[in-house]
Parts: sequence; structure tokens; C-alpha cells
Amino acid sequence: MASAALLLPLVSAAPSATAEQPGSGSLQREFAAAAAQYRVPGSVLLGVSYLQSRWDTHSGAPSVTGGYGPMHLTDARTALAEAPHHSDATEDARGDSSRAAKRPGAAALPRASALPARLRTLDRAAELTGLPAEKLRDSPAANVRGGAALLAAAQRELGRPLSNDPAAWYGAVARFSGADDSATAAMYANDVYAVIRAGERRTTDTGQQVALPAAPRLSPDTSPLSRLGLRKVSAANTECPRTVACEWIPAPYAEFGEDDYGNHDKADRPVSQAIDYIVIHDTEASWAGTITMIQDPAYVSWNYTLRSSDGHVAQHVAAKDVAWHAGNWYVNSKSVGLEHEGFLAAPDAWFTEAMYRSSARLVRYLARKHDVPLDRQHILGHDNVPGTTTALIPDMHTDPGPYWDWAHYFELLGRPFGGSTGATAEAVTIRPDYAANKPSYTGCVKAGEACAPHGSGAVRLHTAPDEKAPLVEDIGLRPDGADSTTGVNDLGARASTGQQYAVAGRRGDWTAIWYLGQRAWFHNPRTQPTAVGARATLLTPKAGLAEVPVYGRAYPEASAYPTDVPVQTVSALPYKLLAGQRYVVGDVAPGEYYYSPVFDTAGHRVVRGKEMYYEIQYGHRVAYVKASDVEVRPGR
Repeated sequence: MASAALLLPLVSAAPSATAEQPGSGSLQREFAAAAAQYRVPGSVLLGVSYLQSRWDTHSGAPSVTGGYGPMHLTDARTALAEAPHHSDATEDARGDSSRAAKRPGAAALPRASALPARLRTLDRAAELTGLPAEKLRDSPAANVRGGAALLAAAQRELGRPLSNDPAAWYGAVARFSGADDSATAAMYANDVYAVIRAGERRTTDTGQQVALPAAPRLSPDTSPLSRLGLRKVSAANTECPRTVACEWIPAPYAEFGEDDYGNHDKADRPVSQAIDYIVIHDTEASWAGTITMIQDPAYVSWNYTLRSSDGHVAQHVAAKDVAWHAGNWYVNSKSVGLEHEGFLAAPDAWFTEAMYRSSARLVRYLARKHDVPLDRQHILGHDNVPGTTTALIPDMHTDPGPYWDWAHYFELLGRPFGGSTGATAEAVTIRPDYAANKPSYTGCVKAGEACAPHGSGAVRLHTAPDEKAPLVEDIGLRPDGADSTTGVNDLGARASTGQQYAVAGRRGDWTAIWYLGQRAWFHNPRTQPTAVGARATLLTPKAGLAEVPVYGRAYPEASAYPTDVPVQTVSALPYKLLAGQRYVVGDVAPGEYYYSPVFDTAGHRVVRGKEMYYEIQYGHRVAYVKASDVEVRPGR
């Protein structure tokens, strides 16, 4: 049950205290000047800013909740007025051919007049500083001053002195979060103080060196939290760690129309089926719009939604039940889905550090509870989930997209992607430097139009070791054999951070991997590598087989089905695993099918076969091959 005494995070990506030295860039000086002007401890100002933006400016673009600059001062009215429409492809999120597809429209963003105070902090900062709103949005120095002024005002409103002691500012930090409930405010403040204790140092998106020296013995006075007058949120019925502020907003399990129901299926996991995957999504809608959607029984569902501004979590579907979120019924029946407030095609509508941290704590908790390995074969993006049939491949979703920072996320999970073997390894883990890696994309705002340059966790794949060579083909997306494109939603020639592939060749600064049945080359210079060596289990077609079929789901053989359960076709995708090619193994499991075609749960059952399948990293998405078709061995 969430409470004001939320535990502090157990994992930090911060360097050790002995490595911390103050930065010397102009932004560091602006933090110091603002702290002095408004009599806010510098560590508190830096800690709050880090949790909001990791000290980045995002070129003056707003976050998904309308936050600007290093302090994430919110001006959602301006952000909404300027924001282009973004949408993600839709498909039957249940992913089961036994039911009709649901293709909902986009959720409307709230009117500016209805926006809560947490989305309008920039106006208050303008009043306190006398600076115009435009300057607070565009100038990092002014933005930092605005944040300092807000913290000082919150401290005074609590009747607390403007002390130099960081421990005395817990209440002001909690107020700065904008949370309207005590549990979320406490979680936010705890995270800020965890950052201050651990210390941080990084180079920002403008090349600024900023550092926060560690204060490992700092223990804040949490008593002012009770004077904030915030509502109490019950965590009853939720499945969340104590380190996350969580509430229960249920998705309805209801009948409607003629022989139809929604928006999830009752089940008995993990007794009936193991939970093997956690799937990361973005909402493509605001928090308010997303919460409205999940309460519609005629819509689809997911297990959790995470709010961008403060990391608050709402749970909608119990882990024992099956949410309709991934567009692949096999994956749905064996996964939990997390929706994060954001837009994949808006590179500067950034995912906040508060949300990343809250999400990582939730995923660590779920992974421990359900024995899900913390790797990219089991922590999937929606864009890694395969289509179940050839016809559905083009309709699969592409979120959270190339701007989700998988490297940072796995650092927060306590599983950073490092090299596990040498330069001649038979497999690699994709691991570009997110900030420095800026492949060009198109279509963020308008088809064919270049997206704003931005850091990315993905690398582009070519047919030859040359930047000018065509991109590799994806015959599932383009049966006519046309090359892939640089479109932000085109996954045909893209490998993402943390994914592992078998090496198919090396030439100079280029590495080839086996990808979608072909050699795919990516730039991997030794001076700035985009991949590291990996120890991984590899598979290849059995001797004598020229090719092996590839599947988008691991369904049982026909003989496994009882007479009253319709046999599901084991439909091969258009892809092939060819002789001599190798792919990294992610998992092995028997074929399974969860039969639940109607509202009445009495006839629901799990069909489990004897045919075993391997999950492999085949392209950008995972895929499945029959164990009887392949040979498996450890990679070197």
C-alpha cells in the first residue's frame, strides 16, 4: 500500500561519491547563481532539475506534458497550441483472429482551460521572477531561475525558513512535483533526495558539463509533507512496489453489443500460464485521455499507465488477467503491458526522468514477482512484438520508438548493457551512445519531412558496409522487395539498444548481423562503437535443411487441442531462417494457446502442446522457430 513513507530506490546509475566534482560549464554557474538569488540549496535545485530533465534543454521544445527547459516548467496551453498531431498505427490489440478487430480513434487532448495546476507552473514562475513566459521557455538560465523561485515560494508557503540545509526542503520539493496526492509527492521527493545522496554527473544535450556532488548521509525531514493538504490515494488492489505511488483505476470487464465484450480476459496467471514478457508502450495520448480510454469497455486495455510529469502509476488490469495491449494474442496471454504517457514521433516531447525511474522500479518488481529476466528478449517494446500472421505485419505498432532511451532505462533497472566478451565475439549487443547517436528520421510531423535531430537508441542497417548503400529489405512490410526507409515508424532496417544479434561479418568500421534472413551492416567504429561483444546462445537450421519457417506466435500442434477447442493454425510468416545463418536465442517454451472466446469464463482454458519453440531476435521484432527445426549451441 502506497504511503508517505515510500521506500527509496534501490538502484542508481550515479557514479560513486569519490568521482564527483562540480562541473564548470555555464549552466552549472546558472544553477549556482539562481540558488544564491532565491536562497535555495544548490543541491536541491540541481536534484529537482535532474529528476525533471536530467539538466537537458531539448532545444526549447516541450515535454509531453508541456514542460520546458531544465526545470520542466509547464505551459501546457502553449504546448498544446503548437503541438502537431501524432498518431500510431492501430491493430487488434487483443491479437486473436477469433474476435473482431477494434480500431479506436485517437484520444483528444484536454482543453487548456481544464488543465490542472501541475501543467501550468510556468505562469507562476513568471509572476515570481518578473520574467516573460517566452524567456522562461527559451532561456535555460531564466528557466533555472524560474524553478528556483518556485521552490523558494513553496518553502515560504509551508512556513519554513529559506535554509541552507538541503534536509529542510523536503516539503518544497514534494510541492514542486505538482502531484495532487501525498504518495506521489512523497515518491517524487524521495527520488530527488536519492539523486542528491548518490550524486550525478553528465554532459547535457547542449554539451554542458553539470555535476551534483554526492551527499550520502543526507536525511531529509519528511514531516512537512503532512502540511501540503494533498489527497490520500489508496493502493488497495494494486500490484506495485512500495517505491511507486500507485492507484487502482480498473478497466471494465463487461458485455456489450451482440455477443461482444471487453476490454480484457479473466485468467489465472501464473497458475494457468507463466508471465514471460513485460511490454513497454507509449500512450500516443495525454494522461487524461488515456485514463478515459481504459475505462471504456469497448476499447482495448493494458495493465498499467505511467504519468509523465511525476511518475504516478495507475493499474487497470490484474496481472493474473490478460490485457489486450500487444496485438499478438500469444504475447498478450504471457505478458504485462505498461503504457507511458508520450508520443513516439515527437523526439522532443521527452520522457521525463521521473517517469523512467518509476517505470524501472515497477518493472523490477514485476520481474522479481513473475521471474521475468531483465533483458531485451523479455522486456520488449511494443515495436518488438511480431505480427501473428503475414497479413497483420504492416499493422503492428511501432512504439515506444527510436527515442526511448533503453540504455538509461536498463541502467535504472540495474542491468546496464556492457560487453561480455571480446571484439571477435560471435554475437553483439546493440549499444550506441544515445546522446551522440543521431540517425536521420522522417515523418515525425509530415510524411517525408525530416525529424528534428535527436539522440536515439537505434542504429540503421544497410545492405553493404557503406552509408550510401540501400537499407535492408523487410519483405513482410514490403512484399514487392522495396528497400526500407528512414521513416520514424519504419522498422524494416533498425536495430535497437539491448537487442542481440549473431555476427555475420566484419569489415573495417562496419559489422554485419543476421537480420530478417540477410546480412545487415551497421557502422560500428572502434573509436565510437555502436555495439559490444556478447555471449549468447545461437541457433541455426539443422544440417540438411535449406530453410526453416519463422512464426509470429508459438501455438501448439493440432493433436494437443481437446475436441471442444478449435485448432489454431500454426501460420508461418513470409520470413525464412536460411542454412548457414545464426540467430540469438531469447527463450524456449512449449506451444501454448489461451482459449477465451466469450465473456463466460467457464469454458476458458489453456492448451499446451509438446512442440517446443525458441524465441529469437530475428529482425527488429522477435520471432519464433520450432525446436525440431534447429540446432542450438553456445556462442563464443
